[in-house]
This record gives sequence, structure tokens and C-alpha cells, in this order.
Amino acid sequence: MDFLNAIVALSNFVLVPAIAYGSQLALGALGVTLIYGILRFSNFAHGDTMAFGTMVTILMTWWLQSMGVSLGPLPTALLALPVGIVGCMALVLITDRVVYRFYREQRAKPVILVIVSIGVMFILNGLVRFIIGPGDQRFADGERFIITAFDFRKMTGLQEGLALKTTQGITLVTAVIVVALLFWFLNHTRAGKSMRAYSDNEDLALLSGINPDRVVMITWLIVGALATVAGVLYGLDKSFKPFTYLQLLLPVFASAIVGGLGNPLGAIAGGFVIAFSEVMVTYAWKKVLGHLLPESLEPSGLVQLLSTDYKFAVSFVILLIVLLFRPTGLFRGKAV
Repeated sequence: MDFLNAIVALSNFVLVPAIAYGSQLALGALGVTLIYGILRFSNFAHGDTMAFGTMVTILMTWWLQSMGVSLGPLPTALLALPVGIVGCMALVLITDRVVYRFYREQRAKPVILVIVSIGVMFILNGLVRFIIGPGDQRFADGERFIITAFDFRKMTGLQEGLALKTTQGITLVTAVIVVALLFWFLNHTRAGKSMRAYSDNEDLALLSGINPDRVVMITWLIVGALATVAGVLYGLDKSFKPFTYLQLLLPVFASAIVGGLGNPLGAIAGGFVIAFSEVMVTYAWKKVLGHLLPESLEPSGLVQLLSTDYKFAVSFVILLIVLLFRPTGLFRGKAV
């Protein structure tokens, strides 16, 4: 019984939150890895692109709520999500046309595009904070839990309860659907195959008659959709604050690099590696160990390696280790 209680406590505080967080990071990292693989630069504005798409979704959600529209037990934000995706797609296409296209035509070095993307990042961050405000914005409605800890305890008779949030369930289901659609698109459509060919060998792709402008446009459209979905899922699960999305850039980039920058499969694996590392290192293990160890060996302290304030430091350390010992990442992406 104590072993079962330990498993439930571990699932409640480590496994379920890490799987949900990993799904959000994986979707964010997919956007970063697509831009790196096809457009050949690291887009530091990706975190604020996520924030912009989420902001449009939140504004639409508030409007729908004011009209009395709801999805019952599910968040109204799911109805507003397509509008957020379209808004974010428009933003990235305009940004590419106004900013990045000029540097691409000049055949600028990747480091120049990185510096330019940092400028875009600050502009977007300021724009989002100006429109929606710098504070926390909660927009999740509907049923909060699929199952509450109290109901779980009542059903099983265990001492520990397992609470499954609706947003965690939605995150997992949405992430699976989005990733499946993306891989189907890349492997089974003409546009997807063009993107892969352009990523593998740009000159050969151009000789084959592939239109580079079309490839770039499709890439930005997919990145806009991925950024919005990732941002909205993160905002629903936690809360929306523009500056948090700027900080989220570090674990998202760490996920892409750990998995192998330029490799979509690596981005997904990297997202879960970073999420599980962050959650496990900052979790207080006292409760789990209390169930597993005999009473005489029960820990008196929290048994927490790092405070949750240092969550982002974990992804930074993992990023450094990977860059030092395996710069191509776990799935051999392009060397950073």
C-alpha cells in the first residue's frame, strides 16, 4: 500500500506535470527547430511569438465569454485558438516580409539574423505588454479537473490522491494530434517534401525547381501555428504573463538543442528531457520517500535539490553539458 501511495504521489507531483510541460516545450521547440533547419538561423523571438499568438487567443476568449459562448466543461480558449493561430501567422509573415527577407536576400550570416531576431523579440515583448498589460492574465474556464484528489482517494481508498487537471489532458491530446499532423505533412505532402529537400541541400532544391519563397512562407505559417498552440496550452496550464514567455525561451531552446537542432524528432525528445529534469530536480521528495522508506529512515527535510526559483537554471546546465559533450544533440541535428 505504501508503494502504491508513493507511485500516486510521484505521478501527481512529477510524472503528470512533467508530461504536460514536456508536451508544451516540445511544441515550442518544434517551431525553433523548423526555423533553424530551413531558414538557417536561431530565432530568439520565438518565445514572444508564442506570447503574441496566446494574447490574440485570450482577447478572442474574453470576447466570446462576454457574448455568453462557452464549451461547457472545456475551456472557451479552444474556440478562440484558430483566431490566435491566424493572428500569429499574419504576424510572422509580416515580420519576415519587413525584416528577415532583406537579410536573406543579402545572404547575411546566421549571426546577423540572430541579432535581428533579438531586436524583433524586444519589439514583440513590448507590443504584447502594451496591448494586454504586464500582469498575470487568467483565461481558463470550464471544469478545472478531470478527476480531483478527493475523488481519487474515495475511489481507491489510498492515502494519496491523484488530481488530473483538464488543461493537462487537453495539452497531451492536442500535442499528439499536432505532432502527428506535422509529421504527416512533412513526409506525405509535396510542400512538406519540398521543405525537407530545401533543408537538406538548398542549392540542389533550387535546381530541382523548388520555389524558395513558397518554402519560407509555409515554414513561417507552420511555426506561427505551433507557437500559438504551445503558448495557449502553457497559458491554460499555468497562467499568461508576457515576461514568462521571454523566460520560456531558454527551456524551449534547450529542448531543441538537446534533441538535435534541426531535427523535429529530437525537439520532441528534448522537450521531455528538459521538462522531467526541471520537475525532478526542483521537487521536494520527502513525501515519496516517506512512503518508501522505513520510519527510522524517513527524511526530516524536504529532500529538494534546488528551489523552484532555479527551475530555468536546470535547463541552462543541461544545455551547457550537451554543447560541451555532444553539440549535435541526442538525435544528431545540425551542429550548433
